[in-house]
Amino acid sequence: MDAPASTESVEPILRLRGVGRRFGGLAAVRDVDLDVAPGARRAILGPNGAGKTTLFNVIAGDLPATSGTIEFLGEDVGAIPAPGRTQRGMGRTYQKSRLFLGLSVEDNIYLAVLGTRTGHLRMRRTRADADMRERARDLAATVGLEGKLGTLVGSISHGEQRQLEVAMARAVEPKLMLLDEPASGLSRGERVALTDLLLELDKTITLILIEHDMDVALRVADSVTMMHDGRKIVEGTPDEIRANELVHELYLGGRVSDEGIEATS
Repeated sequence: MDAPASTESVEPILRLRGVGRRFGGLAAVRDVDLDVAPGARRAILGPNGAGKTTLFNVIAGDLPATSGTIEFLGEDVGAIPAPGRTQRGMGRTYQKSRLFLGLSVEDNIYLAVLGTRTGHLRMRRTRADADMRERARDLAATVGLEGKLGTLVGSISHGEQRQLEVAMARAVEPKLMLLDEPASGLSRGERVALTDLLLELDKTITLILIEHDMDVALRVADSVTMMHDGRKIVEGTPDEIRANELVHELYLGGRVSDEGIEATS
């Protein structure tokens, strides 16, 4: 496994300063500063309505920020739409699946590869198509779906669909991957498999994930940002987050032990 990038004296791959997003009179994200080092694994946590997914949408370019600046690889990308950010190396998954259920696993990944190369579907196969098909098969293997290439996506398990989304996000050869609740709806066994998959990701890829499953998030992440009411309120290592009384009071409704979250009566 590749060694993680050093975080000492290295410019952040992603830097946010004063980022906000309003919907009319509602401030969904408010004055967020964030530095993410190359190779980091950052979890963004908080209850429903905390602003996590809106922040992701602003970072990825699906929504414009209404205030602040976003720098990716040292470039101000605030005015660059989502496709341009993708071409610069941002990969993204969504809370709700955006898969083609009537197509095969290989076809879904192939279309993701095609989209990153600004190509078009053709009636005849070319060498470029063959190369993209090979790339799709390689990506399927990285997430353990090499045995499902010809299977319709609507026929595979929910956990395998989440694995497929990770493969599709990797189609852009990302420098930064944004995963929005990748463990949502998964069984315990599927969550374990997904966690192992995320832990095995190439360490040259920086990872930011939103996740409600604290066991997944705190195992994968090396740093955590907690949000509440659109604001960043706490940052720290997983151990610091486990020990933080404010986190317990506002988010967990209980206490965190080595075995997970224990609800209070």
